[in-house]
Amino acid sequence: MTNQRSLLALAIGAALAGCATQSPPSRQVEAPQSLEAQRAAQAQLAAQAPAKPMLKRKIALGRVTNESVYGHSLLRDRNDDPLGKQVTDMLSKALTESGAFIVLERPDIGRIKDEAALTGAKLELVGVDALVVGSVTEFGRKVVGETGFLSDSKKQIAFAKMDVRLVDSTTGQVFKAVSGSGEASTQTASVAGFGSQASYDGTLGDTALRNAVSEIVNKMSNELLSRPWQTSILQRQGDRIFISGGKSQGLKPGMTLAVETRGERVKSPQTGFTITLPGQEVAKIKVESSFGDNETNEGSVATLVSGKLDGYKIETLTVVSKE
Repeated sequence: MTNQRSLLALAIGAALAGCATQSPPSRQVEAPQSLEAQRAAQAQLAAQAPAKPMLKRKIALGRVTNESVYGHSLLRDRNDDPLGKQVTDMLSKALTESGAFIVLERPDIGRIKDEAALTGAKLELVGVDALVVGSVTEFGRKVVGETGFLSDSKKQIAFAKMDVRLVDSTTGQVFKAVSGSGEASTQTASVAGFGSQASYDGTLGDTALRNAVSEIVNKMSNELLSRPWQTSILQRQGDRIFISGGKSQGLKPGMTLAVETRGERVKSPQTGFTITLPGQEVAKIKVESSFGDNETNEGSVATLVSGKLDGYKIETLTVVSKE
């Protein structure tokens, strides 16, 4: 009888302890760098002018598909790829919000053409510097847990991995390949039946995909900072020189830029690729002001500091930053 009373007292004590130490509601666990931190970094990049001129590459989304085992079955047409379409939309949104790219629409170009035909508008498509292609290579979820004396814990984990390539639209060369992964989880625990409980969370997979996309965009944005910035002279009117690019690309009043002749393009017998020979610096110009309201129509007004532009056609010159 004494043993039974002791066991009963122990059970009641454990139950009361479970009530007193009830686990908090289920929470979401993200990648090492939280989604909020990644979004804040991207928003800061978009809101502020870069410290040095940054050439925004015009990119378009091409094939982004689901190549993982998730969602594939004998009854589903391989062309019906809802996960691939979801990732394409996520990637397009993240690239646009990063402020480091000019994103042009390609997946739904047919709908844009149809809309232009209805209104009689002329559709002026712009060529891109690079095409983004890639796939979801890993996607899934699992449930892990531990069971002890009068206690139980369960954790739902979703994981996603993506591989993306930037392809030169003129040569087909892959000049950048990046991978991104993301994880999200919820955890529940109970003691003697008391504690938090949670059913299947269908949003975990979406969060894992979003984290993977954010990591890819951050890596692609960092790649741009290592590439030299250059632009073209739009027009010359007396002492004023109009060049393409403004505040969103990092141009500020007082900045000095070099004007060079465009190097000759020759084909390499070794690689088969076209190589641009170095140009010759002929002048320096200083940015006085900028105009335009977005990256597609921005420009700057500059004046000549040294050298001369007389005798050169503007289409044979290029403006570069050497800071």
